[in-house]
Amino acid sequence: MRHGKKHNHLGRTTSHRKAMLSNMTCSLIEHKRINTTVAKAKALRVYAEPLITKSKSDTTHNRRIVFSHLRDKAAVTELFKEISVKVADRPGGYLRIIKLGNRQGDNAPMAMVELVDYNEIYNPNGNKAKKTTRRGRSKKVETPEVEGTVTEEKSEE
Repeated sequence: MRHGKKHNHLGRTTSHRKAMLSNMTCSLIEHKRINTTVAKAKALRVYAEPLITKSKSDTTHNRRIVFSHLRDKAAVTELFKEISVKVADRPGGYLRIIKLGNRQGDNAPMAMVELVDYNEIYNPNGNKAKKTTRRGRSKKVETPEVEGTVTEEKSEE
């Protein structure tokens, strides 16, 4: 039975899996996109997205938490300086997984993992502010003519 087994072990020991995901996250931060297998890409998304969320508030505590996962000072600096600024208004979903087909040698399904805000093809507008959705009815605003007539009447009295 597989009760409570929520993550993919990827055929590795715990220490090897943590080191691999840490290195893949550092490479992703450095290069903004990487090619890997689909299974590793899905595991990377679960590993990296909480770290990117932590980087949105630049505190010493958050830097230490992220550094304990990544162990690369340059990657942590770039994450907190550049990437966190681009994803500041995004409420999650920082990574995109694009399936590429199968690998030549072993027919493994391949995917490209990229940071969403760094792809200009899929995101041509860049970081333009999106219109907020309007809920409910809009309130009617009084026209200036009505206000003008009221002020004229007051001035005549």
